Amino acid sequence: MKHIIVILFLFLGLIGFSQTKKINGIGFVSSENAITEKNVNPIINVNANYVAINPFGFVKSLISPNVQYDSNYQWFGETTKGIKQYAAEFKKKGIKLMLKPQIWVMHGSYTGHIKMKNERDWKAFETSYKTFILNFAEVANEIDADIFCIGVELEQFTIVRPSFWKELIFEVRKIYKGKLTYAANWDEYKRVTFWNKLDYIGIDAYFPLSDSKTPTVAELEKGWVKHKTDIRKVQYYYKKPILFTEFGYRSVDYSAKEPWDSNYDKINKTNLEAQKNALQAINNQFWSEDWFAGGFLWKWFADNSNSGGVKDDRFTPQNKPAGQLLKKLYSTN
Repeated sequence: MKHIIVILFLFLGLIGFSQTKKINGIGFVSSENAITEKNVNPIINVNANYVAINPFGFVKSLISPNVQYDSNYQWFGETTKGIKQYAAEFKKKGIKLMLKPQIWVMHGSYTGHIKMKNERDWKAFETSYKTFILNFAEVANEIDADIFCIGVELEQFTIVRPSFWKELIFEVRKIYKGKLTYAANWDEYKRVTFWNKLDYIGIDAYFPLSDSKTPTVAELEKGWVKHKTDIRKVQYYYKKPILFTEFGYRSVDYSAKEPWDSNYDKINKTNLEAQKNALQAINNQFWSEDWFAGGFLWKWFADNSNSGGVKDDRFTPQNKPAGQLLKKLYSTN
């Protein structure tokens, strides 16, 4: 009887999923300039079939209700005009798109802590954020984006104002006809209440895996066990495929201890092996699963020839051993 229950659990969790090619995605960093095939070809060279492009909106503080976008001080690639130009170049090469509008808080405060002080400010923030998202829903429809992400790591906003998000999804679907997701932080996704309204359960997958300086692939896979079990439970409950809206690791010592940490002021030694092992482990654990749609590696700069390199300790795999591994992994997924 136990074996029958396990088989039934797996079967029910896979209803509605088909054996299609995984999303082998790249998180493309906006730049101040337009792009050409020179910027696109290196992405094709690592066998990526999707890119995520990010228009940005800005708020002055965690309690500011006004989202500003398409401002004169923004880089070209962060604006409506820039997104359309980027999309056209990627489409020429057959690369599919996820459009992922994102909020940036001045001085780099974490977006998950955005929380208004009173009802009046919440209403103003909702109106401003809705305008921002619906603008880019129209852009997503115009550029024929395959996936549209309605928000990124906005935990307090999703917890305090759940009805707003359900209404927003309804409004977005009037405009945009593709697939929808939301990018929940790794420690947020269990508390999101509107996964049933979306097409993918989106997770920015910066889960802590190991305290070792240079963890082995086996050690990292062991670190995934509990997280993967928890992810599977949420996937089973909502019957939606999992999409890693972001994943990635710095090429630095202890890179899998707090993978979200982008504090480049810390004195950590560059560690190319740690980054490479972490990419191998996440691929081993997820890309063969039917309930897993794929993911977007963070991050990739437009100027490939001058990005990354063996002395670089940042997230990009460009011109590093991790980049060669990515090319191999993406060729087989």
